[in-house]
Amino acid sequence: MRMDTLLAQDGGAQGLVILAVIIAGIMMLVVVLVLARFFNLWVQCKFTDVGISMGKLITMSLRKVNPSMIVRCKIMAVQAGLPNISTEALEAHFLSGGNVPSVIRALVAAHRAGIDMEWQDAQAIDLAGRDVLDAVRTSVNPRVIDCPDARIPNATLDAVAGDGIQLRARARVTVRTNIKQLIGGATEETIIARVGQGIVRAIGSTSSYKIVLSNPELISQTVLNEGLEAQTSFEIVSIDIADIDVGENIGARLQADRAEADVRIYQAHAEERRAAAAAREQEMVARTQENRAQVVLAEATVPVSIASAFRNGRLGLMDYYELKNVQADTKMRSTIAGVKDDSMA
Repeated sequence: MRMDTLLAQDGGAQGLVILAVIIAGIMMLVVVLVLARFFNLWVQCKFTDVGISMGKLITMSLRKVNPSMIVRCKIMAVQAGLPNISTEALEAHFLSGGNVPSVIRALVAAHRAGIDMEWQDAQAIDLAGRDVLDAVRTSVNPRVIDCPDARIPNATLDAVAGDGIQLRARARVTVRTNIKQLIGGATEETIIARVGQGIVRAIGSTSSYKIVLSNPELISQTVLNEGLEAQTSFEIVSIDIADIDVGENIGARLQADRAEADVRIYQAHAEERRAAAAAREQEMVARTQENRAQVVLAEATVPVSIASAFRNGRLGLMDYYELKNVQADTKMRSTIAGVKDDSMA
């Protein structure tokens, strides 16, 4: 019995040892795999003196951060001589959804170009949805913007000078990114709209289109002095009139339209006077007929008066014949003269 107990105890101890060896082997395998995964990155960090330990590389992987990308960006920043940017700041920007490589490249480009840009400003611009690297490049190498937009075919800025001649212009605006106003500043569309408005206003304020054709730089200088870049993400370097053509004679067309409108007004007034004259004529015709009716009524009383005169002895037979002769003579003379005498009818 004692022998069997000893054998059983020896077998249990051997099992525990084997289990411990297996667990240790698994742990060693895990450590080897981890070291194999992060060893190259750790070696790069050691030789470039970026200050990222093996433990940080492992914790980055546990936080779902890309260690390889963070190490590359940190090496890029250190080698470019940027001010100390902590590894935690890079991780935080990555976890916030930012583009860490783009921000580091932008900071490197700004540092090499002598532009004062801090890490906080660059990451804020990136998180705001702006391309910070493109902004730095535009700040170093100014961009040329077509006004109006070149993507619109045959688009021009149409304005009318003081003498009524239409001018069609195209301009090219050279802009540089204003890093300080990049967050919250207006975009290229605002620059195009403001420059177009300024050119139209400047052309409209000139007395003659010949002044604009002979000195187009006066227009661009006038627009440039208006401070159109206020509250925008850009600084306007220059405004150049690329093309200017003579369009229609708007003034002459407006005068012709006005003359045609005046003719219609005068015709309306003449028609009004003609209608008034026609109404007056009809009124006079009505009065004439009224007067003729009164004459007829008056003539109807003549025979009655003659008969009364005969009865009263105031009119003799010879007087009556003499009156008829006078009437016949008057009628004959009227007939010869071609005059119709209604009273003799």
